[in-house]
Amino acid sequence: MTGQTDSTTTGAPHTLSTVPLASMPCSQLTVESFMTAHARPVEDVAVAVEQEHIVGDDYGWFGQESLDRYAPGRAAAVMAAVRGVAQRCTAYTDALDDGTRTHNTVSVRRADARADDSLVLRVASTFSGDTDPFITETGFVREGDVIIMVQKMVARKPKSGVETVLAPAVAAYRAATAG
Repeated sequence: MTGQTDSTTTGAPHTLSTVPLASMPCSQLTVESFMTAHARPVEDVAVAVEQEHIVGDDYGWFGQESLDRYAPGRAAAVMAAVRGVAQRCTAYTDALDDGTRTHNTVSVRRADARADDSLVLRVASTFSGDTDPFITETGFVREGDVIIMVQKMVARKPKSGVETVLAPAVAAYRAATAG
């Protein structure tokens, strides 16, 4: 999506929250800027990504890839805060702007065994009377003081997990920093 307006950003955060990451509302787990809003990095670079609809029930997806550099030792605390939010928000109900309510369930798994720390957050959001959830996945890999995050937003019946996008992003970062 780099050809689209506002698809690439640098210099986070754009909107800083006074609420720390560990205390943020559960509903913000599916907002693409929750990391830069609640856990201000020293440096941030992000690019919008997407896979367009191909055929049949493959709805495609959109999201972002970001690299956030934190002050020494801070990235580990940020990852711990993300885990804390996921543990606190295993199931929650959210109201959309039009008053529609969604039921959301959150699960966590490890993303990259070679990383200093990693996890994938998966939020399944179901509307009342609908059994086919929308899936948002956010993958995090911490390498020292850097957190690489890839977020796949609002996909139904995803053909693959966020790891298919996260792994190349991590590999590119590792190759660029190898020395």
